[in-house]
Amino acid sequence: MFQPRLQTSGPKTTRMLVVSISAFLLLAGSTAIAQEVLVVQSLKVGPYDDAVRGVKSTTTGNINKLLVSDLARDEVVKTIRETRPDVILAIGADALGKVRTIKDIPIVYLMVFNPQAIIREGNENITGISMNIAPEYQLSTMRKVLPDLKRVGILYDPAKSGQLVKKAREAVEGTGIELLAKEVRSPKNVPAALNSMKGKIGALWIQPDATVVTPETIECMLLFSLGNQVPIFAFSDQYVEMGAFMSLDIDPYQSGKQAGELANRLLAGADVGCVPGGDTRRALVTINLRVAKKLGIQLNDNVVTNFRVVR
Repeated sequence: MFQPRLQTSGPKTTRMLVVSISAFLLLAGSTAIAQEVLVVQSLKVGPYDDAVRGVKSTTTGNINKLLVSDLARDEVVKTIRETRPDVILAIGADALGKVRTIKDIPIVYLMVFNPQAIIREGNENITGISMNIAPEYQLSTMRKVLPDLKRVGILYDPAKSGQLVKKAREAVEGTGIELLAKEVRSPKNVPAALNSMKGKIGALWIQPDATVVTPETIECMLLFSLGNQVPIFAFSDQYVEMGAFMSLDIDPYQSGKQAGELANRLLAGADVGCVPGGDTRRALVTINLRVAKKLGIQLNDNVVTNFRVVR
């Protein structure tokens, strides 16, 4: 049988062949490494920097940063066009708003409370991680702290947090917790809605809803909490400092890791439509021990040890 042979002119040719193959492999490797992720950051603040650290801990792409707080949208778009990254990672609502007109580069957002208010029709190239903490995680954490919790109250404006409450209703199914949700269309409706919950709930779950949460309504809710021995679960530790029982705050680093995972899939060639975003998976939990004592809540040692506490 005929066997083809590699024709060479001696050791020199062989060495050249080896060098050529090595150069090709090096070039192929450098091409893969050269994928670029452009981090477009709204502001230079601690939580956003923590989110970037989370992204860097996860993503496989080279990361460049663009701070856009002082740049107009056109300037941002022009810079991105010149940079030509493989993926844009927008941190903050301002950053997302300035890059959303770009439709031919995949965009991953994070640290944005209500991304759907910014994303427009035709933005099929956008996915990301919202600042909303997965309700399943919130409920499981509530149960760890208050094992006997049976009924939770929520005040909400359907136009502001209707989707959050819908997810919360789905999350309580099969948990043994009942959700009592009251609609409020104005901050003026909050006191009456709270009064209608007297004796009917074991905790009040505050959502990031601009209609429900104002300086005046927060004071009203805190008074309701103490007067009726009803603990408040809030979405920011600033309310724990004010007198809420517990908060489940976003963890920017973990959100960054999640966003980095999405970016990796896009860098690997996945279509944005096949890379759905979602809520933040984990939270920073803070408990006010003074409030717990006032409400007569006995906390086990594991809770005090594993969560941040305010004494």
